[in-house]
Amino acid sequence: MAERVLEAAAKVLEKDERQRFPKTATELSLVFTDDEAIRAINAKWRKKDKATNVLSFPAFPIAPGQMPGPMLGDIIIARETVEREARELEKSFEDHLSHLMVHGFLHLFGYDHMNNDEAEIMEGLETRILAVLGLSDPYEGQDLKMEP
Repeated sequence: MAERVLEAAAKVLEKDERQRFPKTATELSLVFTDDEAIRAINAKWRKKDKATNVLSFPAFPIAPGQMPGPMLGDIIIARETVEREARELEKSFEDHLSHLMVHGFLHLFGYDHMNNDEAEIMEGLETRILAVLGLSDPYEGQDLKMEP
């Protein structure tokens, strides 16, 4: 699944005028954990003492459009939270997980959603990448956006 998500992201980002996608081999760490562990990580690094669905830690800070290095960084996903959210959203676990993997991947490429302009760009890319995977727009009909 991770490989399909990365291939779809590469396909979209290669066409994006803001982003140069690396042509050489890149590496990232994808970690699946539980709510307790991600809560501790979230508290330590983001000062938010609560579980979350996905955290991303770029190996090196970059802005959107910059070429990332060979090591992209880490994506940490809380399986329990993803399962719970998928049920609440009435989506399959795999579809919701794919969305969160794409979301985390874009953070490693310097994208963020701290303000409306950033969120619009990032969510647009997420939607395009998920469409390549044959998945629907996760934001359609929702006023609620990803939490910063």
